[in-house]
Amino acid sequence: MRALTYHGARDVRVESVPDPVIQEPDDVILRVTATAICGSDLHLYRGKIPATEEGDIFGHEFMGIVEEVGPEVTQVKKGDRVIIPFVIACGHCFFCEHDLTAACEKTNTGRGAILNKKQIPPGAALFGYSHLYGGVPGGQAEYVRIPKGNVGPFKVPGSLSDEKVLFLTDILPTAWQAVTNANIGKGSSVAIYGAGPVGLLSAACAQMLGAEQIFMVDHNNYRLEYARNTYGAIPVNFDKVDAAEFIISNTAGQRGVDAVIDAIGFEAKGSMIETVLTNLKIEGSSGAALRQCIAAVRRGGVVSVPGVYAGPIHGFLFGDAFDKGLTFKMGQTHVHKFLPKLLEFIENGDLSPEVIITHRMNLSDAAEGYRIFDKREQECRKVILTP
Repeated sequence: MRALTYHGARDVRVESVPDPVIQEPDDVILRVTATAICGSDLHLYRGKIPATEEGDIFGHEFMGIVEEVGPEVTQVKKGDRVIIPFVIACGHCFFCEHDLTAACEKTNTGRGAILNKKQIPPGAALFGYSHLYGGVPGGQAEYVRIPKGNVGPFKVPGSLSDEKVLFLTDILPTAWQAVTNANIGKGSSVAIYGAGPVGLLSAACAQMLGAEQIFMVDHNNYRLEYARNTYGAIPVNFDKVDAAEFIISNTAGQRGVDAVIDAIGFEAKGSMIETVLTNLKIEGSSGAALRQCIAAVRRGGVVSVPGVYAGPIHGFLFGDAFDKGLTFKMGQTHVHKFLPKLLEFIENGDLSPEVIITHRMNLSDAAEGYRIFDKREQECRKVILTP
């Protein structure tokens, strides 16, 4: 089959690789009908994620048709049309039983964090996201093996196009978790840092839930304009103003927003010191976006973090967060529990996640899709690939 493979920073290629086969009795083989390039795939593409190896197949946003099932698969059958959550969950461990599927104890053979020289067990395996997360081949391919076939695949109605439901795999549940973690409701004010796909869909969810004031912080003017025109967001270009100061001065009582969502993560543009520390591997992530979030949110507010972070952070203002009495909520998305409700929103027309798509390309052109998305060329917001 053809698949997108990694060969070093900014070097990805579509190549012929062996077809996937059933390895466990509850495996499913999926024929991919649509897949996408995620903003977090760019961390891999830029060589920023450890344990990404030559030949790894990327892709954790994909859907398709069930082609083959193992002898213990009972929940789907050949011919079923499904989306695949990017988190691989066993469905029966302690965390899965508490709907915390991103913390699944059973699926990830990669290494976890280290505390006092002792390893902390890792969370769930992820499709196509390095050997830190299990080294499971991803879905930017013609076919993909799906472990835990009775837990992951989620059937979607044929009346909805691939584009309408594809983002149920990751970015829509991620945006939804970010917004609900932030306690956004009718009359709320929220600032969203990062106008990429997750940031834009966070604005969509916040608007649907009745947020009164949505600030969108970025430095790509075309994305800011899109957020204003589509979701009624107030654009804030951080290259032109101090975003936190602007937000505070434009909220009731100049107190700041009720909540902030950091949809940028560890590659936020930081100080010269942070750049040096990161290059020396002394620091794992830039704290620039988090410092802004802590400044922009009101006392007693919420900082919700769907953006990816790794390792220690220079200049994390914990004293400021304590003084303001802030709540932090963060982490990988517990996709599975959100799917029925989000599908209902799509079916009812309350959410139209597909509107953020700008580029539709063949899988054979995936390397060019990565380049365009990485460079923000052609006013790119989201790239969809079809095998």
